[in-house]
Amino acid sequence: MKVALNATALLSPLTGIGQYTYHLAKSLQTLPDLDVDFFYGSGWSKEVRNRPVHNITAIKSLFKRFMPNAYSINRFLQQNRFSTGIRSNQADLYHEPNFLAFKFNGPTVITVHDLSWIRFPETHPAERVRAMNTYFEPGLRRASFILTDSEFGKRELMDVFGVKADIIKPVLLGVEPLFYPRTAEDTKSVLTRHKLVHGQYLLAVGTLEPRKNLQVALLAYMQMPEQIRKHFPLVLAGMNGWRTSALEQQIAPLVEAGEIRQIGYLPREELAMVTAGAFTLIYPSIYEGFGLPPLEAMACGVPVIASDVSSLPEVLGDTGLLINPHDDEALAQVIQKLIMDTDLRQQLSQKALARSSSFTWEKCARQTVDVYRQALKGN
Repeated sequence: MKVALNATALLSPLTGIGQYTYHLAKSLQTLPDLDVDFFYGSGWSKEVRNRPVHNITAIKSLFKRFMPNAYSINRFLQQNRFSTGIRSNQADLYHEPNFLAFKFNGPTVITVHDLSWIRFPETHPAERVRAMNTYFEPGLRRASFILTDSEFGKRELMDVFGVKADIIKPVLLGVEPLFYPRTAEDTKSVLTRHKLVHGQYLLAVGTLEPRKNLQVALLAYMQMPEQIRKHFPLVLAGMNGWRTSALEQQIAPLVEAGEIRQIGYLPREELAMVTAGAFTLIYPSIYEGFGLPPLEAMACGVPVIASDVSSLPEVLGDTGLLINPHDDEALAQVIQKLIMDTDLRQQLSQKALARSSSFTWEKCARQTVDVYRQALKGN
């Protein structure tokens, strides 16, 4: 089976969709009777490349500033390169792992991670919403099958776009082997560099953007007693997103006091250490199609406090504590409860480890290939 897979998400620093594309691609390469060609925007390769283009965010911003309709122009050029490569590669099937499918004269599988630009358009830059509204549905209607990261994602597609249930296949994501329980000695070198102590900090992971709702974590944290804040600093790990200036002003006093630590985007090995060393992961996102950081924390035996909305209850099961993402007071109370109740934390840690073991990228890849086969049979 010859498969064409769009891998342009690997040209940027890997956030959720990039991680999905990378680990799925690597796992597909290990499966028999599968020949995968990866499209990188300007050309094709048999190699899974995890080499982000230097300063790609700045380059994109500059391009948008001085080139009207920059996205449309880039999309047109990429479609031409994609079609040229398809004629040479003679792919049997095309998989688009990042929402917006190119035109392809054959069976197409699309992964739809969420519908956040529809449910919460105010949490996305306006140009992204415009692009999604322009290109998403035509590709969706051409798809032979649609993959979602969760049952929640399937229900969203049926509700918003009226897609038939039988062509939507939920395939849960995996957790990479880097994420596992570690001792204080294991994490010491990385945590010391960030002036952190194993088991003595709260962690929030995600791009600093409105949808991740980190302002609720900050408001909850500021309500906690000073002695707890001194003993358990709040660590923010992730890329700067957009509309962060108000957030940065809000946290400035606590940053100056050392109670909030911004450590930015971390390489995966470092992130695994920082995650494993955390007392708990706080994830108050208002909307997720899956949510990799909670799963990664679970695999490290770190209890998760997360929102009780979208896919997060589906991922956590009974292994974490769920809160209303708009209730900072409730979040503050739950954090303090976990700090005070060592037995509860231990129980959640054990449950999280057990549940996370069922989420693997190999399983994700095999189920994905099963969908490829169904798509080929139907065409």
